[in-house]
Amino acid sequence: MRMVVVGGQRERRPPSPWELALRLVVNAVGLWLAAVLVPGIQIDDVPSLVAATALFALVNTLVRPLAFLASACFIVLTFGLFIVVINALMLALTAWIAGLLGLGFRVDGFASAIFGALIVALLSLFVSSVLRWRRGPPQAGGPA
Repeated sequence: MRMVVVGGQRERRPPSPWELALRLVVNAVGLWLAAVLVPGIQIDDVPSLVAATALFALVNTLVRPLAFLASACFIVLTFGLFIVVINALMLALTAWIAGLLGLGFRVDGFASAIFGALIVALLSLFVSSVLRWRRGPPQAGGPA
């Protein structure tokens, strides 16, 4: 969820459908890029990429918050670096579920999952920062 400043107070607003679609596209490009750059990640065809992207979104929506909650102490103790491990586990879980469903998406080993998760996260960070930069800073004020 993104934060919006209204009357000096921050309020959470759910992402718009356009933002959700953009996130899916960025994740799909990130997964494809990870498959191209990381030797242990394989995507057989475009339908497998689309299905893996949808699975990745579901895993990140349903499981990732629980993983954050369960590992909050590790996240604090490692100054946030454990988030990379959580992201790698989400990618590995996505590949495992894809394998159960017979999809052509595979992640061979934890090191491949780490590097793949880093690629997806860095691409997502880059796109988010570009969009935030184009939008400008949040506007304070509102109805008085």
